[in-house]
Amino acid sequence: MHLLPWSHASSAGFTLRGWQSPPSGKPLLHFLHGNGYCGRVYEPLLECLAEDFDLWLCDVQGHGDSDHGGRFHGWNRSAELALEAFAQGHGQFGEVPVYAVGHSFGGVLTSLMLAQQPQLFKRAVLLDPVLFTPAMIGVMALSDVVGLSQRNTLASKARKRRREWPDRIAAYAALHGRGMFRDWNEAAFEAYLNHALRDTESGVELKCRPSREADIFGSFPKRLWPSLAKVVTPTQVLYGQRSYPFVAKSVARWCASNPHIHAQVVEGGHCFMQEQPEDAAIRVRDFCLPHYA
Repeated sequence: MHLLPWSHASSAGFTLRGWQSPPSGKPLLHFLHGNGYCGRVYEPLLECLAEDFDLWLCDVQGHGDSDHGGRFHGWNRSAELALEAFAQGHGQFGEVPVYAVGHSFGGVLTSLMLAQQPQLFKRAVLLDPVLFTPAMIGVMALSDVVGLSQRNTLASKARKRRREWPDRIAAYAALHGRGMFRDWNEAAFEAYLNHALRDTESGVELKCRPSREADIFGSFPKRLWPSLAKVVTPTQVLYGQRSYPFVAKSVARWCASNPHIHAQVVEGGHCFMQEQPEDAAIRVRDFCLPHYA
């Protein structure tokens, strides 16, 4: 899989970066990663998808090779900035059909993009999007008011995450088969070590600072459910059998209230596409390009 780097000086005053295929005339797929990751962490999945699509991978503020950009500009603004970068770059691919895929945090940003630009994408697949229930959003909004939002469990865990190691071998030993990486396919874990870590004078460190990961876990998208109601792009939500219970609840609610949304439960956890990349790629392809199925 041959990818070229791109960069976009955003209207928020920092540079977004990512990777793209050289334009080949295939349909174009816009991909957004989960919190704490970056586009190329999903290389096994993307390599399968690259057979049928050209790829546009965008690293969100403070992730991958994008600038840290100071304070986190929020979920909604992050979706706008991804659209802005894509608007600048996707003309080079010509008049091809455009699709959207996003995982977790990137799945929610993708849903916000679908709400903002209903005509842009022909179809979309959201991989285990962390769609908070209205009740959770109510609690988070209240926590915001009383200053507790940074104390939620995921945010606290992220803040304590180790950030550096003497080398990639030490990082491998510390992380392999543990926590969120427990069931990851070996090639996906290798992609994480290669692309989510950067070399420093003293070893390697996470490209995404734990504090930025915590900023995202400690915040939430504004007007999420009104935005979800606006989505008219045919959308397939795939979520893991062992994912967070609130994901299944939110997805069921969204499917019941919006006829454009369909869902499928797949084997695995929140990162099922890192556990079974080929299976996830086939599901994405079969939904986006139904003539293949």
